[in-house]
Amino acid sequence: MAAPDATGSIKGRIRLSGPDPGNRVIRMGMDPMCAKMWAGKKPGPVDEVVVTSADGGLMNAFVKLEGSFPGTPVPSQPVQLDQSGCFYKPRVVGARVGQILRVKNSDNLLHNVHSSSSKRNSFNAGQPQAGISSDFKLSDEEMLKIGCDVHRWMTAWVGVVDHPYFAVSDANGSFTIANVPAGKRTISVWHEKFGTLTKSVDVKAGVPITVDFEFPPAKKS
Repeated sequence: MAAPDATGSIKGRIRLSGPDPGNRVIRMGMDPMCAKMWAGKKPGPVDEVVVTSADGGLMNAFVKLEGSFPGTPVPSQPVQLDQSGCFYKPRVVGARVGQILRVKNSDNLLHNVHSSSSKRNSFNAGQPQAGISSDFKLSDEEMLKIGCDVHRWMTAWVGVVDHPYFAVSDANGSFTIANVPAGKRTISVWHEKFGTLTKSVDVKAGVPITVDFEFPPAKKS
């Protein structure tokens, strides 16, 4: 990794410029055990594709720097996803190529962890009861979609990157990428509904810079 005095940081905020399109309500009647978990809860279960703050800050956007960087150690700790309440939590995470993705079942019912990979990140594992976890080594860069063949609404995304310069926007739409090697860079932001935006940035050693993004409303199909 570059020396601290040769690096800068990037922070920013991601917003949705138009109205929040809302999310579909999940009908869990196909699995009475899932339905029982949500019985009487308000609001009920929704597919949280778009999560925004009061002023349009967009959560769960995956932010990364494009291009090649000097090699850095891959974290020994796994990136974790949990299956809880018949949803994946969190919905979006980032991970390094070579890192372990650990998926846990916290529901006392059958889930199936199934990736949709265009690269070498394919896996498919059943988890029939609470307390079971499965480890998968991530081999290639991609936005990896994780589903469950038993509960078709369950979705998570893993942004797999071969360097450490990435982030996921928080509930306010904010993100920070630290210790970025100085130089001209391209930064991209991906969201599962709104697509990808890119900007060019010039990272200065020891200087934090701010880069904001704004997604237009999704086109009606």
